[in-house]
This record gives sequence, structure tokens and C-alpha cells, in this order.
Amino acid sequence: MGLSSADQSVSPPRVEIPRDYNAAEDLIERNLRAGRGGKAVYIDDAGQYTYADLAERVNRFGSGLKSLGLEMEQRVMIAMLDTIDWPTAFLGSIKAGIVPVAVNTLLTTKDYEFMLSDSRVRALIVSEALLPGFAPLIGKLPFLKHVIVSGATTQASSTSANGHIPFKDILARGSVQLAPAPTMRDDACFWLYSSGSTGTPKGTVHVQSTLVLTAELYALPILGIRESDTVFSAAKLFFAYGLGNALSFPMSVGATTILMAERPTPAAVFKRLTEKKPTVFYGVPTLYAALLASPEFPKNEQLALRICTSAGEALPENLGKRWKERTGVDILDGIGSTEMGHIFLSNRPGDVRYGTTGKLVPGYRVKVLDEAGNPVKPGEVGDLYISGPTSAAYYWNQREKTLATFLGDWTRSGDKYAFDEAGYYTYAGRSDDMLKVSGIYVSPVEVEAALISHEAVLEAAVVGHEDENKLVKPKAYIVLKAGKAADDSLKAALQQHVKEKLAPYKYPRWIEFIAELPKTATGKIQRFKLRG
Repeated sequence: MGLSSADQSVSPPRVEIPRDYNAAEDLIERNLRAGRGGKAVYIDDAGQYTYADLAERVNRFGSGLKSLGLEMEQRVMIAMLDTIDWPTAFLGSIKAGIVPVAVNTLLTTKDYEFMLSDSRVRALIVSEALLPGFAPLIGKLPFLKHVIVSGATTQASSTSANGHIPFKDILARGSVQLAPAPTMRDDACFWLYSSGSTGTPKGTVHVQSTLVLTAELYALPILGIRESDTVFSAAKLFFAYGLGNALSFPMSVGATTILMAERPTPAAVFKRLTEKKPTVFYGVPTLYAALLASPEFPKNEQLALRICTSAGEALPENLGKRWKERTGVDILDGIGSTEMGHIFLSNRPGDVRYGTTGKLVPGYRVKVLDEAGNPVKPGEVGDLYISGPTSAAYYWNQREKTLATFLGDWTRSGDKYAFDEAGYYTYAGRSDDMLKVSGIYVSPVEVEAALISHEAVLEAAVVGHEDENKLVKPKAYIVLKAGKAADDSLKAALQQHVKEKLAPYKYPRWIEFIAELPKTATGKIQRFKLRG
């Protein structure tokens, strides 16, 4: 019998979350009860910290926030680089019943102004290096009462003349003991703002059960993470992908996590891979391409990798195969979302099919519907919907968008997908990125993958562009590898290359060479900025 897009079975979660539940208490106490207090939980650029160290820091920070007058259900913003202070602030807030709002660290002052005003946070917890981006806003927002600064300078100082409080002072005023707030599994736990790849960021509200359920549904059975692992996520903690990778997943089993404050350049990533020897590495397609293009790529004997993953956008087949050839390790490509907390479709060890996003993660349901809301057949492209226990509760203060995205048990992903009889799902682009050429849907991702397989191309983005008859055809923006000449002969060669790889109507009618593609802070290509 053919596989239907709407009849996927759903397995129950591996654990039953009790009604009275605090996520921070769970993630910390499960490790202390298991005797891991003396084991390293985090290794950052400054040192190493045990599970017992983190437990004390979390208690001190949570009680320190309460000493400032913050109360249960109020919000604080975390805009910090990846150091031990990030999980300290995040888990300390949650244990105290305060809701952390994690934001990315590469935004503009205007972006931060929107998020601070929208979320009405009472305190801003910010890395010293990022403080200039917030400085014009401090004192101008009625709800923001405290600014807590993490950094080398402030760690050695007391409360500054401008009223900023050093992170260490919050720890110092806190207590080593903190009873968990009386939260329940459906209480708001943390927010993440959507990445803005398609428009205004949305405050996405997740409940207390989300963190551990993403670990129980994906990290343990699919990824196969274990206590003996050392993990390193190039995706930062503020990103839903990175939050699972570097916090809830390793802490769910007692693994050790490497944190890196700096940007994930090839040199920075190679340094951690060779010196810290992680066994699990989490990246994104753009980074994998940059790593493979680097002449400094380490030898296999310098690495200890056993698992690599990719998410954020579809991994081109060519990249996955080249990584496997180079390292001997497969990349497990998957798709998750801010709204779903983490990955719900994934390749898995021993079952990797490059060019696809793999199969359904047990515990979730998916369906692929056409424009009329009917299930599509295998091989047809439709809109992907997901149902699962890690779905966000709603978008803060955006009722219209909430109603358009969260449809009863189902969440509209905004992604186009196809699936085959064997249950493998293939990404076909964002719903608003799809092109219709001669009445046929064309996935920009498919054309991009064909372009990237050319030896001269580092990155590619494809968007719709109107011809002289106002008909939409594909246009490609290309970033070339170093030393490659951008000329008309290369344009023609690239067009021919795509024609040989794909149906001829899919080739890009126009090619423009550019130095850099516009991207979100999490590495997603912002195709809407290229349309015009």
C-alpha cells in the first residue's frame, strides 16, 4: 500500500512529564542523582565546570534575580556569547520561575529595541562585548529595570556608575540553595525569537516540558547521544538548534559540552575539533561548505568525530557526500524549527540518504497538503504540517500569526516538502520561496544544490525574477570559491551544468556574482533580500 502523508503513526514520548515540573531542576538534578557532580558539564574558553559547579551557579543566579525583585513569570532577556554564564543565566532563570528570552547576538540596535519592547523584559543579561548594541536603548524602555553584564572587565568590578550590575555580583548575592519555582509542565518556560528569514521576528513561547522532550524524542533514539560524548555545536545557544545541541541534549544524559564565544570561522572550529576532540559535532550547511573549502582542514587522525548533524536549511547532497569522503563520518541532515523546538524529520546513523531530510522522528506526526488542503501523493510537493508534544504554545502578542500557524494539534511549517513510498522526505524550499516556472513548481533549493556541485561555486541562492513578459524564472546569485574568475564564460558553463543536472526549464536564466549572500545570524539565506 502506498504511503499517505497524513497517516504517520506517532510513538509516545519515552518519559511522562509530571504535571508539577521545572525543566531546570530536572536537567540538573538527574545528573546529581546519577553521581555526576564531579564530571565536566561545560568547557568554555576560560575553563572547565562540573555538574556540581553548574548546579551551584544556577541556584545563585536564580536567587540573585529574585533578590533584585524579579518575580515568577516575569521575563529577562539573554543576549550573551556562549560561555558558562549562558546556561547559568538560562537555567537559573527557569529554576526561579522567571522566563528567559534568548536572542541572537548579531542583530542591530533597532532589532533589539523591538524585542525589548515586545517582550517587556524586566532585566537584560548581556555580554560586555555586546553592550554597545544596547547602550542607546538603556533608560528609554519603561519595563527594563536592570542590566546585568557578563565579561572580563565587569567580573572584576562592582556595580558601575551607570547602574549596570556585574554578573558575578548576581551570583554573589544569591544563595547556594534555591527551591524550584512551583511551575507546571505547561507553564511558559522560555522564549526564542524567530530568525526573521521571512519577516518580523515573532516571540515564540515554549513550555516547561519542551526541553527534555526534544532530548527524549530526538537526541537519545535518533542521534544516539550518550554520557561518554563530548559535544560541540557551532550553532549558538540562542538558536533553537543550538539550545538542544549544547544544553538539553548533553545534560539529558550527562555528556560534556564545549562552548565557543567567538564566531564559528573554519579556523575557530578546527581548533576546537582538534584540541578538544568532540565526538559529536553540530553544524549548518553554510559552515560545512566553508570547512570543506578551507586549506586548513585537519587530518582524520586529528579528529574524534563519530556523529555530525546539520539543520537550519537543507544540506545539499554534494556537501554531505564530500564530508563523508573527507572524514568518514556521515552528516545526519534534519529539519526542525523555532516553533517545534528541535528536529522532527531526520536522517539517522546507518540510514542516511543524502539529498533528503530523512524520515519521521517517532513521537511526531507530519502531513503534506496541497493548496486545497488535501493530502498529496508520494512524489508530489505540498505544504508540510507537524504535530508533536514540543510545539510552541503561541506567538507572543501576535494573535493573527498564532492562529495562522498553530492549528489545533498541527503546526504549519511554512516549508514545501515531498516524500516517497519508503518514507523519506525531501525539502523543496520555503512556501514563499517556491517558483512556478511554466506552471510547474521549481524548488530554489534544488537549483542551488546543482549549482553548488560545480567546482567553482562556494555558495548559491536562487530566487524568482520576472522576464520581459512578467513571467517568473529562476535567477541565481553566486559566491565563487577563491581564485575563480567571474565572467560570462563561467555563467554559460554554470547554466549548462544545471541543465545537465536537472530538467532544462529549471536552469537559472540570469546569474549574478556577489561577494556574500545575505543571511540571518543563524546562517539561513535571506532570499527575500535578493528579490527585486
